[in-house]
Amino acid sequence: MTDLDGRVAVVTGAAGGIGRALVDELLRAGCKVALADVDADALRATVAELRADDAPVLGVETDVRFAAASERLRQETERELGPADVVCLNAGVSPSGRVIDTSEATWRWLFEVNVLGVVHGLRAFGPGLVERGRGHLVITASTAGLIPTPALGAYSATKHALVGLAGAARRELAASGVGVSLLCPANVRTRIHESERNRPAELAGVSHTDANVAARYREAVETSPRRPAEVAAAAVDAVRDNRFLVLPSPEVDPMIDAWIDEIRAAMATRPPS
Repeated sequence: MTDLDGRVAVVTGAAGGIGRALVDELLRAGCKVALADVDADALRATVAELRADDAPVLGVETDVRFAAASERLRQETERELGPADVVCLNAGVSPSGRVIDTSEATWRWLFEVNVLGVVHGLRAFGPGLVERGRGHLVITASTAGLIPTPALGAYSATKHALVGLAGAARRELAASGVGVSLLCPANVRTRIHESERNRPAELAGVSHTDANVAARYREAVETSPRRPAEVAAAAVDAVRDNRFLVLPSPEVDPMIDAWIDEIRAAMATRPPS
């Protein structure tokens, strides 16, 4: 989709961080944008700010954990802006701590938002994109989906799931005219470490199980050299170029290389069949 002018885009997790940066980048490209977020107050404030500049936007409060919410997002987008051309499935949460200390409620919260939230978006918007024979899906994973990430093990598990999901979707949709991009940033200066502010009451619990680990995580995010705007720009460029892997964080390349080397070493030392 080399020309995005006049296209309709949808962004989940749109009221802050990478999601908000994706909205800004898509608006600059000429898109009309539907913003979805579970934080109603932040969503209203973001939409009001954008509309003050006459931006063609729509806000839809959306809890991506529920399929009905994603379907309502699709319906309202089509009614107000038209059928979606670009769908950015970006909403996510990120508790910290060892996997053996992570509660069942936290595991459920993580998988409901990070994995099922993407599944619900794919099921809501995917059939229409395929029927129209055009469009692009952007799935926000993480470098934590490419390499094991101690202290973020549960989060890493959900992002590994998205890497597999996106890779399969890319191949399944290749002949349909629908592109897929997998966005894998490392630490970005967002509020991802404050995910517990949107934790549902029915899955209450401790989001960060170790105060020292949580403090290091906060520091890594708040001092990251990577800004949401540059991550969003890389993602939108990938939409234009129909590129799958988007790796905007070169600072973690040595860790990715080390993991690839470990895999290659295991392949080299396996006994002959």
